[in-house]
Amino acid sequence: MDRSSLLQLIQEQQLDPENTGFIGADTFAGLVHSHELPLDPAKLDMLVALAQSNERGQVCYQELVDLVSATISSKRSSSFKRAIANGQRSLPREGLLDEPGLGVYKRFVRYVAYEILPCEVDRRWYFYRHRSCPPPVFMASVTLTQIIVFLCYGARLNKWVLQTYHPEYMKSPLVYHPGHRARAWRFLTYMFMHVGLEQLGFNALLQLMIGVPLEMVHGLLRISLLYLAGVLAGSLTVSITDMRAPVVGGSGGVYALCSAHLANVVMNWAGMRCPYKLLRMVLALVCMSSEVGRAVWLRFSPPLPSSGPQPSFMAHLAGAVVGVSMGLTILRSYEERLQDQCGWWVVLLAYGTFLLFAIFWNIFAYDLLGAHIPPPP
Repeated sequence: MDRSSLLQLIQEQQLDPENTGFIGADTFAGLVHSHELPLDPAKLDMLVALAQSNERGQVCYQELVDLVSATISSKRSSSFKRAIANGQRSLPREGLLDEPGLGVYKRFVRYVAYEILPCEVDRRWYFYRHRSCPPPVFMASVTLTQIIVFLCYGARLNKWVLQTYHPEYMKSPLVYHPGHRARAWRFLTYMFMHVGLEQLGFNALLQLMIGVPLEMVHGLLRISLLYLAGVLAGSLTVSITDMRAPVVGGSGGVYALCSAHLANVVMNWAGMRCPYKLLRMVLALVCMSSEVGRAVWLRFSPPLPSSGPQPSFMAHLAGAVVGVSMGLTILRSYEERLQDQCGWWVVLLAYGTFLLFAIFWNIFAYDLLGAHIPPPP
């Protein structure tokens, strides 16, 4: 039963005489039984689940077609919808998001589904299949390591704000400094160092509030790839655009996560069920803009005589670009393999080209341009 025959059958039966685009779930179930349509029982369960999420107990034509059409259209469907159409996955009725009497953890899982996923089918499948093991260890581990490193340097330097003004701070083997760019690990490890309590608090809060739910839904591999891609792009962008500046903080990765999530919300505005979407979007943009403004002020404010140039703000912008490009591709492909998407290969090729250019720039451009970089600590 393809799309055209299904819609023709509904039209002939006059199940929607007012052309509203909806039919009752019970009416459709009766149609299935009376005409003996080859419909898998799991599809009926999903249709009932969708109908129960609707105040009037109706099924949308588009949701109906997505679930029962045996012919895959030219537009690529998600692997979940394809699997449901082929009867490879089942969704029992007791696994509904609206089920009362849920425990605290299951309520949190339901909250995450509403926050992250724009499609009702994906939300329900995620809620049903989610398991607490493995936990979202990547974002939690990164945040914990950043806090431990900050506490260690704060106690050692006896300084908890504007640590970069301390002459001993830049001697850390974790900080990216243009004079030490041959030590390749610094292009990533700078994410564990922070200017002060305000930067650490901002990054840790966003990593836990946005990064952990994203990792719960999309998995450790995808979110760690996105975060580290933002971190690496941040330091490499600074080495190209602000050749004298060091870099500290995990803002490149944080902005990659945040911009990807915000872009996903905007692209799927109508389908997102998170409350106060507009207000939260405005607050997020104001906070992120304020953080960038603070970084710009620190970069160009007169440093103390004992310190060199302050850390660059370009890592924030580079992370945002990575999030909108690579991150949006990752978040829009829930339950679908990235390698099956043409857009993913285009984004990956663009990122690889940038990496090659940045590597050659760091090897040759500093000497060719005669850049006057501050002496390494």
